[in-house]
Amino acid sequence: MPDEFLLEKQACFALYAASRAVTDTYRPLLGELGLTYPQYLVLLVLWESDDRPVKEIGEALHLDYGTLSPLLKRLEANGLVTRARLPADERTVVVSLTEQGRAVRTRAAGVPSAIGCALGLDDTERRQLIATLRRLTASAAAYASDHRGGSYAQP
Repeated sequence: MPDEFLLEKQACFALYAASRAVTDTYRPLLGELGLTYPQYLVLLVLWESDDRPVKEIGEALHLDYGTLSPLLKRLEANGLVTRARLPADERTVVVSLTEQGRAVRTRAAGVPSAIGCALGLDDTERRQLIATLRRLTASAAAYASDHRGGSYAQP
């Protein structure tokens, strides 16, 4: 079997396995807060800048409306956010934190450091990893966009 078909040689599998391991590390920490990992990501976006249109949240998280809408509905049902249409533009829905949603940030204060310890990276390694993953994401997204409907095979 050619080397390029060995599972251990696949960058995509290494990313997949790492993503699952990190998400599994978050699960018990976020479970104590009554959150799923995707819900936590939405809250991170809102904690950074509250009162954001759904479209901005989707762009920040690389999620489409069909994926994001159920997350927002659940967060609203749990009393963490509100959704309201802008009077000036009924097509735009703005998501805002409630007092309870802001309070979760305080309760989640230990999550980033716990994950940092679990990853086993120092600050420099963590920053380098983030930069590498952002470049990878941009490159893969550009490639996929350029090759939609076409062949991915190399000539």
